[in-house]
Amino acid sequence: MDPTMPSLDLVRSVTDEHVLRALMRHRQLTRAELATEIGISKPTAGESVRRLTERGLVADTGERTRGGRGRGRVGSYYALSPAVGVALAVTIAPEGVVAEYVDAYGDTVARGTAPIDRPARPEQVSAALLAALPASPRPRLAVVGAADPVDRATGRLVQLPDAPFLVGSLDPVAVLAPAVGGPVTVDNDVNWAALAERDAAGRLTDFAYLYLGEGLGCAIVGDGSVRRGHHGLAGELAHLLTTGPAGRATHFIDVFGALELRRSGSTAIDVDRLLSRCAADPAVRSTIGTAVAGVIAAVVALADPQEIVLGGTWGPALAGAIRTAIAASPRGVPVHPATVTADPVLTGVRAEALSLLRTAIADGRLDDPRPATAG
Repeated sequence: MDPTMPSLDLVRSVTDEHVLRALMRHRQLTRAELATEIGISKPTAGESVRRLTERGLVADTGERTRGGRGRGRVGSYYALSPAVGVALAVTIAPEGVVAEYVDAYGDTVARGTAPIDRPARPEQVSAALLAALPASPRPRLAVVGAADPVDRATGRLVQLPDAPFLVGSLDPVAVLAPAVGGPVTVDNDVNWAALAERDAAGRLTDFAYLYLGEGLGCAIVGDGSVRRGHHGLAGELAHLLTTGPAGRATHFIDVFGALELRRSGSTAIDVDRLLSRCAADPAVRSTIGTAVAGVIAAVVALADPQEIVLGGTWGPALAGAIRTAIAASPRGVPVHPATVTADPVLTGVRAEALSLLRTAIADGRLDDPRPATAG
C-alpha cells in the first residue's frame, strides 16, 4: 500500500465525524441529504450511517420523506441517538448553584438550582452542588464556573485574602466525579464570562474583561485564549495598588472599604449602595472611576489589550466615569460595557460544555454511549 495514502479506517473515521457533526448542525438528515451536505457519495453516507447506528450514536427517527409520483424513493431521517448523552454546565456564585444538562444540539434539557448562604462554607456548597443536579440522565462530562480563584492544576477553589465569597477551599472535581461519567473542567467565573464576550463580539481576540460586582476580577484574553498564569490566578487584581480617596495609593479592594461600600462583616461590595452613592454624589463616582482607571493602566502596561470590557453588576453603569479617568492615562485604550449581559458566566460555561460534548461524540470516544441513570 502507498504509505502516503490514508488507511481505510482513517477515511471511515473522518467520514463518520463529518456525519455526526452534520447531524449536530441540522438535527436530522436523510442519507441523501448527508451526502450532499458533506460532499460524499450516497453509498458512502449510507455506510457511515450504518456504522454509527451499530455503535449506538445515530438512530432512525421514524420519519420519512414523501416519495412516489416523481418525488423519488422514500428516505429515512436519521438523528443523533439520545444515548449520546448530555453535558453538565454548572455555576457556583453567591446567588446559589445553577446546574443545566445540555444536549449535543445545544438545548438545555434539564435544570436545577440550590441556594447558598453567606458566608459560603465548602461543605454547604458541596451539598448545594449535588442538590442542584437534575435526577437524570447521567452527564457525560461537566464544566464548572466558580466565583472564586481556581487552581489550574487541580481545579480546586482557592481561598485568597479578602475573597468575598467562599470561606475555605472546595474541590468541585471530587464532589461531582461520582455523578458524572467523564472529566470535570473547572475555571473562574470571570474567565467564562470573558469567553462568552469573545464569542459574542467576534472581532475580539486581545482584550481584558474587568468584572466589577460584589467581587473584583479580571480575565486576560490573548490571541483568543484566556491567559491563566502558572497557578491559574492571573487577573486576581483585588490587591493591586491604585489611586484611592484623597489621591492616596490604596489597594483596589480597600477603596470600597474607605468609601464604606462593603457589606457588613464582609469584603463583598454592596452593589446597591455603590450605585446609589454614585448617582447621588459625583465625587464618589469620580473616585471609583479613578480607582478603576488605575487598575486598567496596570493591565494595559502588562498585557497590552486591544480594549477593556466592563462586566459585572456595576462596572457598565460607571463606564462614563471610568472612560473620563482613563483618558488622562499615557496609554489610552477603548473601554466598553460588556455585550453579554444575561448570565454571561453560564453562557460561557454552557458553550464550553457543548463544545466538549460534541468533540467527544465526533472523536469516537463514546463507543458505549448508553449512560447509566444518576442516582
